[in-house]
Amino acid sequence: MWLLLGLLAWPLVEIALFVWIGGAIGVWATLAWVLLSAGLGMAVMRVSAARSAVGLQDGLRQIRSGDPAGQLAGGIFGLLAGGLLVLPGFLTDALGLLLLIPQVQRGLARAALARAVVVRAAPMRRSDVIDGEWQEVPPETARRLDGSPGGPRHGSGWTRDQP
Repeated sequence: MWLLLGLLAWPLVEIALFVWIGGAIGVWATLAWVLLSAGLGMAVMRVSAARSAVGLQDGLRQIRSGDPAGQLAGGIFGLLAGGLLVLPGFLTDALGLLLLIPQVQRGLARAALARAVVVRAAPMRRSDVIDGEWQEVPPETARRLDGSPGGPRHGSGWTRDQP
């Protein structure tokens, strides 16, 4: 319910901020802000994607020795911040700039990790036991699937025929 209300209120807040701030700084300054923040957002996403690719390798090395969540969270928050900066609006720009602050990223990552539930599956074990049913058939009554006799002189199709 709150999510729906937030999604409905978001564009209204953005429009109100455009009218209020745009009236204070003027049309051209508002358009320049929108274009500059979109350019900044694309640059942030590009840099964040490059850092994430390099940082992923470091993070994989740190799995054994430390906690790679900080590196991963920085990349995710950087991409999210860039996406918010690309969107036109003063509220999205403010949230995007806020997500670029490392202390805010760490705090949000800690809050998300506190709510996360770690689920581990039991390790798979290899076993030499194959469960099945069998029935012994005397060689004189054995038959192949096509109905032909399959005694000791006639192979089953799975073994070599013996002379």
